[in-house]
Amino acid sequence: MGTLKYAILGLLNRKSMTGYDLKKEFETTLFEFWSAKHSQIYPELKELTKEKLISFKIEISGTILEKKVYTITDSGKKELQNWLLEKEDKNIIPKDEFKLRLFFSDVLPVEKRIELIDEQYYFHNKRKEYFEQKLSKFSNIPPKMDSELSDYLVLLGGIKRENMLCEWLIECKKLIANKEEQK
Repeated sequence: MGTLKYAILGLLNRKSMTGYDLKKEFETTLFEFWSAKHSQIYPELKELTKEKLISFKIEISGTILEKKVYTITDSGKKELQNWLLEKEDKNIIPKDEFKLRLFFSDVLPVEKRIELIDEQYYFHNKRKEYFEQKLSKFSNIPPKMDSELSDYLVLLGGIKRENMLCEWLIECKKLIANKEEQK
C-alpha cells in the first residue's frame, strides 16, 4: 500500500466518516495536493480494516439503507504518527504534463505557444482565486494545535505556488514573444 493509506488514516483521525464522505474530502479538501478515486478508496478501506488500523460500525439510514462509518483505531493512530515522522524521499519528481508540452513546444508556431501558456495562466490564476476565497473563511490564523491550522497552511502554500506559476508563465510568454521579435 502507498500513501493513500495515510491520507485515509489522516482524514479518519480528524473524524469518523463513510467511504462516500472520504471521497468527498478528496474532492473538496485534499484535491489541491492529493487525489483518490472511488475505486481506490474502498479497497483501501477493506485492507485497513483487515490490518485493524480502522474499524467500522454499520448505521441504518432511513428504513433500509446501511452505511459503514469508519473510525481510526489506536493502532491506526500510531501508524499515522510513525508515517508522519518518516523522512520523505526527496528524489521523487512529480510529473507535469504542461511542462513536458512546453519543453517540446518549439515545434509550434509562436502564437500557438503563447496560446498554450495563456491557457495555463488562466487555469492557475483561477486556482489562486479559488484558494484565496477558501482562505478568506479564516478571520485569524488558527491556533497551532488546531487541525484548521493545517488547512490554513496548505491553502497558503497553494496560493503562493499559484502566484509563482502565474509569474513564471508571464515571463515565459514575454520570452517567447521577444524571441519572435528578434527574428
